[in-house]
Amino acid sequence: MDIYGKMKELGLALPQAPARGGMYASCKAFGKGLYYVSGCGPVIGEPIEGRLGREFGIGEGKQYARDCMLNVLAILEAAVGDLRKIKNVVKITTFVQSADDFHEQPAVANGGTELLRDLLGEKIGLPSRSAIGVNALPGNIPVETEALFEVEI
Repeated sequence: MDIYGKMKELGLALPQAPARGGMYASCKAFGKGLYYVSGCGPVIGEPIEGRLGREFGIGEGKQYARDCMLNVLAILEAAVGDLRKIKNVVKITTFVQSADDFHEQPAVANGGTELLRDLLGEKIGLPSRSAIGVNALPGNIPVETEALFEVEI
């Protein structure tokens, strides 16, 4: 089953690709079939503000990381036209706006990584990854994810 079939099976749909939030490219092609997607927040509907370990727990954080990844995939689809072209999820970085005593950034990042695995399988979907706790994120969002993909050209 392809990625769109898996999304349907999981009851998921891609949101509209989020608009840029500043002076940058949302997605940048480079090399041979490589695409870097700029950081995306979890906002798909209502705004979300706060930090993990204060306003939100790990479960909510995982959901936000998953929503970040849905936004990343929406941007990639807008750039390449078809997510079935994904050959490899190379690297993701998840930034977690954290309280000083919150140290579960990798558990939060699992929300996005698990989605990629579920949609693309372990071989293609499991990337190298960093999960980084930060003091502040734009718009006071709790989570932001950026990604690097290899796609068929």
